[in-house]
Amino acid sequence: MSTMNTVGRPTTPNRVESKPATLTGARGLLQDEHLIFESDGWGKTGVDLPDPKTNGSDLGDLVRKDPIGLPGLSEPETMRHYVRLSQKNHAIDLAIYPLGSCTMKHNPRLNEKMARLPGFSDIHPLQPTSTVQGALELMDTLAHWLKTLTGMPAVALSPKAGAHGELCGLMAIRAAHEASGQHEQRRKVLVPTSAHGTNPATAAFVGYTVVEVAQTDDGRVDVADLASKLGDDVAAIMVTNPNTCGLFERDILEISRLTHEAGAYFYCDGANFNAIVGRVRPGDLGVDAMHINLHKTFSTPHGGGGPGAGPVVLSEALAPFAPAPWVVHDADGYRLIEREEDEAAQAFGRLCAFQGQMGMYTRALSYMMSHGSDGLRQVAEDAVLNANYIKARLSDLMSAAFPDGPCMHEALFDDEWLKGTEVTTLDFAKAMIDEGFHPMTMYFPLVVHGAMLIEPTETESKQELDRFIHAMRALAEAAKAGDVDRFKGAPFHAPMKRLDETRAARSPVLRWTAPEGSNIAAE
Repeated sequence: MSTMNTVGRPTTPNRVESKPATLTGARGLLQDEHLIFESDGWGKTGVDLPDPKTNGSDLGDLVRKDPIGLPGLSEPETMRHYVRLSQKNHAIDLAIYPLGSCTMKHNPRLNEKMARLPGFSDIHPLQPTSTVQGALELMDTLAHWLKTLTGMPAVALSPKAGAHGELCGLMAIRAAHEASGQHEQRRKVLVPTSAHGTNPATAAFVGYTVVEVAQTDDGRVDVADLASKLGDDVAAIMVTNPNTCGLFERDILEISRLTHEAGAYFYCDGANFNAIVGRVRPGDLGVDAMHINLHKTFSTPHGGGGPGAGPVVLSEALAPFAPAPWVVHDADGYRLIEREEDEAAQAFGRLCAFQGQMGMYTRALSYMMSHGSDGLRQVAEDAVLNANYIKARLSDLMSAAFPDGPCMHEALFDDEWLKGTEVTTLDFAKAMIDEGFHPMTMYFPLVVHGAMLIEPTETESKQELDRFIHAMRALAEAAKAGDVDRFKGAPFHAPMKRLDETRAARSPVLRWTAPEGSNIAAE
């Protein structure tokens, strides 16, 4: 008996349809694609190159003596290979990407067009500053709005990612303690149990001892435990706000006050800034340093064909220690302040060879300017609205980890509702793939048993959220109805079946080896 789903198509609930295997390995219009090394094109090439004018004798013993070991493909074969591979991957351009904390959100094509403009895409970091005045003005404008939105007086643009930004913030904190002669005394960093894993890792990398701070039953920092561990041996605290449980730290002002009274600095993990941008300024909360993931709040891609970007805003106390370079504007135009100059005498150094990722700066500023102040405020409002809509629509079937009150940018469920079903969080996530959705974040944060962390972002429409919710509800009902076979072998319809992920992570096969007896490498 069929029912109708939210978009009017018939569905057959609570059973996995039995379908004959295909004879070719392809599935419908999805081609069965092998490794590029397994193609038949080893004796050909897709391009014609002119004969070299020299014989390579000037290369000495660097001249290649054996075949290069790469397949040769024509242009159509190459194009088809990569298009077929792309069809096997989930993408934000295909459907909602519900990962929590490491959000994938829509990247407007306008941003990409701006990043490809001549003068942004084709400049070189060693060009004279007189030839890149427009690029420097863009960096200065981006810095201005990052400082305005956060209420902070300084920003370091050069960090390449969130974790790199954490490194920047803690190195500025360390430099400040060194300048005051307290570094040898202050050797601890306090980190809540729900923190992103990079927080304690970064603190340890900088040379600090990490001390864990407990969490309350409602998913927030235990202020009493924090107060008991603050002292003259603490360099900083690292708190994510909104936190990794998708909750705003309601005691944030008290956390800040206690930290500063102890002579420590307040580092805020700004990964979730998209939940409060335009509504709350971290500087008003007493934050001393905070990284901003441009990909999450300001729509730059993860990487974007190169390094990402994680600018760090700094308080007045830490601003003098910001890493070089930074942009200034005076009567002579825009210029870069470098480490060796007097104006950067207290800078702790550099984080990268040059000025950072120009493409990301361009994309982020395009997003800011196209939205305006009211649009950026709406970003936060829609992010919170979408997450609470998912929480409200699923809480009757799935158990919310923190049911009391609204969440912020992400909805967090535990596995209490799966008890007695023989279905685990992993099983449920794998079954989502069969329904055409990328799984949510699983088993994180660690403070929630069997965690399922869902972040819809602000760029998803109600229609897409309803489509996702319909699939989640159908799967939840199937699990509770005892349809265990649907979950234990999932995914059934993906190009690859369930893998031994632990073994794959610990013993990855990263090199293709020609089959024994093959003469491919000799061609």
